[in-house]
Amino acid sequence: MNAKKPCENYEIIPKFSRNINTMKSSFIKSSFIFTISFFSFIGIAKSQDFEVSPVKLYFSAEPGENQTKTISIKNHGNSKISMLVSLGDFVPSENGDKKMLPPNTTKRSCANWLNINPSFFDLNPGEERTVSVTILVPTSEASSAWCMLYIQPAKEQTAFGADKAVNTGLLVTGRIVVQVFQTPKSNTNDLVKVYNLKEIPSDNGKVKKYVVTLDNLGEKINTCKVYLILSDIKTAEEKQYPPIEVETYPKSTRDVVLEIPSNIPPGQYALAAVVDYGSKSNLEGTQITIDIK
Repeated sequence: MNAKKPCENYEIIPKFSRNINTMKSSFIKSSFIFTISFFSFIGIAKSQDFEVSPVKLYFSAEPGENQTKTISIKNHGNSKISMLVSLGDFVPSENGDKKMLPPNTTKRSCANWLNINPSFFDLNPGEERTVSVTILVPTSEASSAWCMLYIQPAKEQTAFGADKAVNTGLLVTGRIVVQVFQTPKSNTNDLVKVYNLKEIPSDNGKVKKYVVTLDNLGEKINTCKVYLILSDIKTAEEKQYPPIEVETYPKSTRDVVLEIPSNIPPGQYALAAVVDYGSKSNLEGTQITIDIK
């Protein structure tokens, strides 16, 4: 599903006075091990395990500047593998999915600004290699941009056995995706609104599900923490539920599904959806009244 165009008019949304400075958390370098299996043409199953860290690169270079980040790749398998790093684009959708596209095919692409060194190399069993990713931002580009790196093992093909669709003579057997984000540090156009909180059907009898829409009206890629607060109108007792972390992209919307337990005591409650998007201002939120019987 393609992302909806941002709305021109917005309902009045109550702001919460909680200071977001108490909710900040430092970026934690993420990594995971991705296992791929492939079968040779003689029907023998083989596997290769490799680790990539981190899986997200955040650049903050100003127009005309360059900046370098690194990725670590480790071979956990028992045999040598050849690794290939390539580029791609994506278009985010309102439900969080990403449509994969060839590099340099979207308006917000930064794939053409990247230099990868090395982009092809061998890894022996247990060996770890660092790959440098350098971005050079054009002087005319002050907006946010993004793309993807595909990190994948590849095995060389003979001229006779090479797949006709792979003109490099390499057969790709699987890949890990590393997301790349670029927003100039001087970009202060930062605004996310939240609205349209409503209940949706739940396929799990133990929880009630709600969906809320985030609208990124600014020019920054925002990592948002979204959570629910349930307040008993009669007793003023309040319960905050664990946040969900999502990314929002400039001039696009994102629907987020949130849950609360279904065994809440009967009564009338105020249910608020709150978003902390890293802004120095107050949190953004919207709320509805619900009756639980």
